[in-house]
Amino acid sequence: MTISKDSSLIPVERIERAIFLIRGQKVMFDRDLAELYEVSTKVLNQAVKRHKDRFPEDFMFQLTMQETNAWWSEVMQARLRSQIVTLKRG
Repeated sequence: MTISKDSSLIPVERIERAIFLIRGQKVMFDRDLAELYEVSTKVLNQAVKRHKDRFPEDFMFQLTMQETNAWWSEVMQARLRSQIVTLKRG
């Protein structure tokens, strides 16, 4: 099977940006995975629950409020750092 150059493959960079390190594991949030598959988050979660036997036991877990807050703080700090502009004098 040959894949043409104009096929609708997802760029690796887009996938890499959606991977985070949480609990020492590389994870993707359900909303990001659903977006990649072009389905709603609700549909993705229902499909996973319906077919639990097809996934490893640790395939899905829920973040604690503390983990969510820590992750959100990290993301916001990274966004702020990327928006800092250095003023050149002269």
